Amino acid sequence: MTAPLFVLGVSRSGTTLLRVVLDRSPGIAIPDESFFIPLLARRHRGQVDRERFLDDVSRLPAPAAWGLTPADVASHLRSSASPGRAIAAVYEAYATKQAKPRWGDKTPMYMRHLPLLERLFPDAQYVHLIRDGRDAALSFLRMPEGTFAQTWAHPDTPAEFACLWRTEVAAARQLGLRVGSARYLEVRYEDLVAGPETVIRAICTFASLPYEPAMLDYTRAVDVSKKPHQQRLLQPLTPGVRDWRTEMVAADICAFEAIAGDLLVQLGYDLSQPPGESSRGAKLALARYRATLGAWNAAVSATQRSPLWRRRHPPLTTTAERPARG
Repeated sequence: MTAPLFVLGVSRSGTTLLRVVLDRSPGIAIPDESFFIPLLARRHRGQVDRERFLDDVSRLPAPAAWGLTPADVASHLRSSASPGRAIAAVYEAYATKQAKPRWGDKTPMYMRHLPLLERLFPDAQYVHLIRDGRDAALSFLRMPEGTFAQTWAHPDTPAEFACLWRTEVAAARQLGLRVGSARYLEVRYEDLVAGPETVIRAICTFASLPYEPAMLDYTRAVDVSKKPHQQRLLQPLTPGVRDWRTEMVAADICAFEAIAGDLLVQLGYDLSQPPGESSRGAKLALARYRATLGAWNAAVSATQRSPLWRRRHPPLTTTAERPARG
């Protein structure tokens, strides 16, 4: 199959909308969020042990939710695969079931693992969807309680979300500088909702995907029964669904802009007041976020590499569904 396409974006930046639209192209299959790439990469290094890899796949919820069995993945997995090729086999199995020639992914969590994506998939293309961080913060902080796991990565204030937004958007833009314009395209959420056909055609041209007008008629293809917070996808695209100017209190705007105002300006967004030098408090908030990010990633990595992970995640399939030994 051809190179994968990753849809990048901070949480609540419109990446689900973009995934649903692009998935309606006959040229690519982009499933719901996967979450498993860092886990499988940590557990399988060097030449992949085929049986052990398929055993781990049998314990993952995402492939099962996509309708895949380990046997489906096995048909795409060579005996001497690298970690990237082995992980790609999971997506290739999904694309084959969808009768599509190419696979993609949309998992906002991967914004914290961009160097890993580069290493695993050296020919991948990236579409980075950017939304004004203040509007994204409004959307994120109004999500129903329990929508996201309550970890360090769940911001509770506009200032905390600003740390996440600034760090992840800047990291993706650095990725774009490294891989070049043939592999990285930056798109604004505001442009997508104001002129969807223009933006989607530009993405299809960039990614060499066939464009069809039916891609924009996506509402009938959306199932929000398990994700009620995505009800917005059932409605036509409307600019200005969130407006930080009228919905965010002045103190929260100032707190966000103190941390991420310089990046907002670089991206062409207006500030509520002239930009100034970052305060000591803003710098400390960013430093705390990055220190916690490093500690969290180290702890998760150690847990996922250990046998404890398998004990906590029994296989999701029956013995009969799993590929035979040999």
